[in-house]
Amino acid sequence: SQRRDACPHPTDYTRGAVHQHLVVMPIYLDYAASTPIDPRVAQAMCECLGAEGEHGNPASLSHDFGRCARKLVEQARGQVAQLLNATPPSIVLTSGATESNNLALFGAARFHAPRGRHIISARTEHKAVLDPLQQLEREGFDITLLKPESSGVITPAQLEAAVRPDTVLVSLMHANNETGAIQDIGAFGALCRARGILLHVDAAQSAGKLPIDVQGLNIDLLSLTGHKFYGPKGVGALYVRRQPALGLQPLILGGGQEFGMRSGTVPTHQVVGLGLACELAAAEWAEDADRIGSLRTRLWQGIASLGEIEPNGSGDSQLCSILNVCFHGVEGESLQFALRELAVSAGAACSTGSAESSYVLRALGRSDQEAQSSLRFSLGRFTTQADIDTAVTVIRREIPRLRALSPRIAS
Repeated sequence: SQRRDACPHPTDYTRGAVHQHLVVMPIYLDYAASTPIDPRVAQAMCECLGAEGEHGNPASLSHDFGRCARKLVEQARGQVAQLLNATPPSIVLTSGATESNNLALFGAARFHAPRGRHIISARTEHKAVLDPLQQLEREGFDITLLKPESSGVITPAQLEAAVRPDTVLVSLMHANNETGAIQDIGAFGALCRARGILLHVDAAQSAGKLPIDVQGLNIDLLSLTGHKFYGPKGVGALYVRRQPALGLQPLILGGGQEFGMRSGTVPTHQVVGLGLACELAAAEWAEDADRIGSLRTRLWQGIASLGEIEPNGSGDSQLCSILNVCFHGVEGESLQFALRELAVSAGAACSTGSAESSYVLRALGRSDQEAQSSLRFSLGRFTTQADIDTAVTVIRREIPRLRALSPRIAS
């Protein structure tokens, strides 16, 4: 664990007061929720700020300040496009994957409603997809949510069986944010393209961690966000197929920025951070994956001998950075508290505070008790072997203690 200055209470905010409060910070194993900004990205962002930086409005092209900012924005757009094997004009800059998902779903469904009102997705999608689909259902669209296999995977056969003559849109994530299950997007893309159905992919967890070729995979719309691969929060992108143009109804109207798809002043420093994060990911993802995968294996091997634990969504196709584990015989409410030396998650960050167990794990066949007794460990670029060894020590100490203190729980 790392010793850091604790954040002071607002009333204690005087010079030097912060140094009087020292706490031991937990080991960060929640990279699926958000990654730290890479120092190289932070530096590039800082260079855009202040009077000496590129602080002009990228839409103000009548002077050098605006033109220099626009140049940086377009450079970043190209970096995002290169990560996806896309063309720069197909990249719409947004505030993150949630906005990108909303723009893709509402924009495509409403624009193409005259062709059909049936949409296919999955029960294990992120809330940023499921909630917009609920709204579209209220607007008269018919939504089919596929149930994955116990591994977390949707098979191409399941998708094909669900397709109807009025199916206009399919939305399936690339890698699941809770289990790491990776879907066969290539098979989905081929199926949809052959039937004239639009395919939207939520790639929030996979962008920068897996190779993505939007053209080769026949993807029509793809969402990503910077803070899942060492870029800043508050910025993301939506890939929108341009050839042939697919038609999309904008959600935010105003100045007509981002090809009329997303009005609003483009935040140069955040976009620069997103672009560099994409460039670094393209160059380093394979090396990162090898190292992170070995750490994930070390974590699992270190705790598996405890017995009565098993991975959720196990299978051959999973992100190397996520390990979701069910600890049988442990009361879920006490699990995270006992492991407070580790910053881990019981599920998606958007669901933190909810009293319900993970809907993703329940969709995979887990009982409420099993889902509540599960934790997601997610690793990243700055996770060390020492972090993993400490985590193993903490888990091996606390799980037997919890089992001894708790009445036997029937799974």
